[in-house]
Amino acid sequence: MMFYGTTATAAGIVVPKKYVSRVGDDGFRRHPIGAGPYKFVSHTPGVDLVLEADPGYWRRVPSVKRLVMKSVPEGTTRVAMLKKGEADMAFLLEGPDAENVTRDARLSLVATRHASAMWIEFAEQWDAKSPWHDRRVRLAVNHALDRRAISETACLGYCPSIGVIVPPIMDYALKAEPSDYDPRKAKQLLAEAGYPHGFDAGDFTPLPGFSIVGEAAVNYLKAVGIRARMRVMERAAFYAAWQEKKLRGLFLTAAGNSGNAATRVEAFIYSKGSYAYGGYPDIDELFLQQARERDAAKREILLHRIQQLTLDRVMFAPVWSTRVLIGVGPRVADHTINLIPMSIWPSYEDMKLKNP
Repeated sequence: MMFYGTTATAAGIVVPKKYVSRVGDDGFRRHPIGAGPYKFVSHTPGVDLVLEADPGYWRRVPSVKRLVMKSVPEGTTRVAMLKKGEADMAFLLEGPDAENVTRDARLSLVATRHASAMWIEFAEQWDAKSPWHDRRVRLAVNHALDRRAISETACLGYCPSIGVIVPPIMDYALKAEPSDYDPRKAKQLLAEAGYPHGFDAGDFTPLPGFSIVGEAAVNYLKAVGIRARMRVMERAAFYAAWQEKKLRGLFLTAAGNSGNAATRVEAFIYSKGSYAYGGYPDIDELFLQQARERDAAKREILLHRIQQLTLDRVMFAPVWSTRVLIGVGPRVADHTINLIPMSIWPSYEDMKLKNP
């Protein structure tokens, strides 16, 4: 049920058969219908999505009658809209933009507690000709990162460091400390791997919306001799390239969907996973083994073993457990952020605005 009943995957989405049969898949995409508290009004890709409250919703009629979700790539613009009253909430704020919100007494800044992890992916670690094939080079990256400083700069200190890519809030997550920030050890590892003067690492592609984290990581890598250049992509293109295994070099990514350790292993660690660039036969076997195991304690042991193997083999460079910073405007009486466990999104049906 964790796979089918949550946002861990899209496998459990239920759609109205009669309507889909009549309008087809393309028609459903243009005008979807469902059983939630809001009705679809319109969608302009890359611009906005408009929803209206469903007066017949079984739980209660939402207090906020109309939702307009705008796509605004620049954080500074999102904050400006918040200050001018053009928006009531501004999502995904980084460093200076988040600080800008805290300096305005009319606004508030709220950090999510959703199940999210951010990490650096070594896309070419499976290529024997690549520097990233060497475990010591991957370990050097882990020691090159000052995770606490990155959190202070980009996340105002809200984002705690992690040692594995499974968020600690999830069931079956392995509690593991990240590698120490040790640039001297990072340089030593590079020298042992045959790169005493470092090397040119090619592209470093950060998840759109996290450019400050990406720039900080690039600077820390450069300090130990790993010279990478920032490559900026549009968000939809980034996710498509990731799933299609077209991202090369290093890339910074994150996952914030629901689930547990098994759902994260299935997507990112299991060799046949949607986003996995490679894998190991023993990890694959452990994954299949835990999927058959009905005893929760035994299953936890298997999932902990998988996560430990990702550490031993340095498959990733975990950065932090993501806390999305959201600016909230003065019209909002109850923002409902963190009301839904492990979700990045507020409970829109419970949200309330102040009386005019």
